[in-house]
Amino acid sequence: MNPVTAARGMVRRNSNALLLVVCLGQFMVILDVSIVNVALPSIKDSLGFSTNGLQWVLNAYTLTFAGFLLLGGRAADLFGRRRMFYAGTLLFSGASLVCAIAPTSETLIAARALRASAARSSPPPLSRSSPPPSMKGRRGTERSAPGVRSVQSARPQECCSAAS
Repeated sequence: MNPVTAARGMVRRNSNALLLVVCLGQFMVILDVSIVNVALPSIKDSLGFSTNGLQWVLNAYTLTFAGFLLLGGRAADLFGRRRMFYAGTLLFSGASLVCAIAPTSETLIAARALRASAARSSPPPLSRSSPPPSMKGRRGTERSAPGVRSVQSARPQECCSAAS
């Protein structure tokens, strides 16, 4: 067998497995957001939530998830995507267990917030807060808008003199 063909087959196989794992992790996060809406009436009855307190079951997750958006990507840059994916998935599973056995409403809200922070850390391969190391120093990666450099380097005198 040709080594190049074997290497391509190996990369393709590993890429598909990685994509499957990342998609399952993202599905787990999205499922958590939507399934709690179905469980709200039983949560209200079993833990004695008020209507206003029940809103915090949703808000604890949403606010914490939004707050950790940038931090999750940056942590993945610093500590590695695979490590953050494993840690986030493990923490998400542990927080899910705490949510399932929560004896009080306060415990449930705190566990939902912990679950949201773990959910933001679990799919880091999808996000990146800085350019990859191979792109460092290349034109356009230093600024958020690649066209900024070309606009800044244009001289107004050249534009005006060419037009007249």
